Amino acid sequence: MDDGWSIAAAARRFEVSWRTAKRWADRYAEAGADGMQDRSSRPHRSPARTPRPTVRKIVHLRWKQRLGPVQIGGRLGLPASTVHAVLLRCRLNRLSHIDRVTGEPVRRYEHPHPGAMLHVDVTKYGNIPDGGGWRYVGRLQGERNRQTTARRTGVRNKVYEPQMGTAFVHTVVDDHSRVAYAEIRDDEKAVTAIDVLRHAVAWFADRGVTVERVLSDNGSAYKSFAWRDACVDLGITAKKTRPYRPQTNGKVERFHRTLTEGWAIARHYNSEQARRKALPAFLHHYNHHRPHTATGGLPPITRLTNVPGQHT
Repeated sequence: MDDGWSIAAAARRFEVSWRTAKRWADRYAEAGADGMQDRSSRPHRSPARTPRPTVRKIVHLRWKQRLGPVQIGGRLGLPASTVHAVLLRCRLNRLSHIDRVTGEPVRRYEHPHPGAMLHVDVTKYGNIPDGGGWRYVGRLQGERNRQTTARRTGVRNKVYEPQMGTAFVHTVVDDHSRVAYAEIRDDEKAVTAIDVLRHAVAWFADRGVTVERVLSDNGSAYKSFAWRDACVDLGITAKKTRPYRPQTNGKVERFHRTLTEGWAIARHYNSEQARRKALPAFLHHYNHHRPHTATGGLPPITRLTNVPGQHT
């Protein structure tokens, strides 16, 4: 238009049809440079689109009964392809997008910077007897190892059965970076949980992270006045999950699964002491070397390298 080219010459130069070149020329003549922006090709009206009441019925059956397109289509008298298109448009085409308990869409969140929220919880593992547990040595040898350990320690229950005890692993996971901190203790009392929290806050502070909030479940240790007062002393806001709703604390719950598979039962341990000594190495690998899908395939520690004020 500016250089006086004909429509046909411009179409040949840019290898488009004459009709396309004419349409862009008309837009330029009508609106100038602003008319050269791409426009949506979506039609103004879609008479054949699935009515809203029908869409609500499809979504309701998907949420509440977790039915597939064929079953939903059979109930509503619709083709399965139509039902699938509606589910795809509503992002309900995969059941993984729906909460298994409530049937509602999964709501994911992530705090904007490290330290904005710490997730805390406790997971338990039975102590390993001398010689290894049944998972690797079999039931028969495992029971023999339990008896040998009980003879050494003298710890038995009321009916004289070997009692190995429990390892309480207190875990702390940063919401934004997924960096994890953990300690093995002998109980899950409030005093112990508070001690672990103080150590975790100091550990994160050494890495330039200031803790603002902490999220826990409704366990007795976290509902205590001592926990509340400790959080106040540390300048941390204490939060609780909804009762009977562990998904709210899902990041630490998912870390427990990784902890179990990558450390607790990852290999044969000859004793409980051997497994406990292996925990720091696993945490280092998890934080510094193991790719994490939530951090773009990078190790969690990479999200702590540019914390504001860390290098000043």
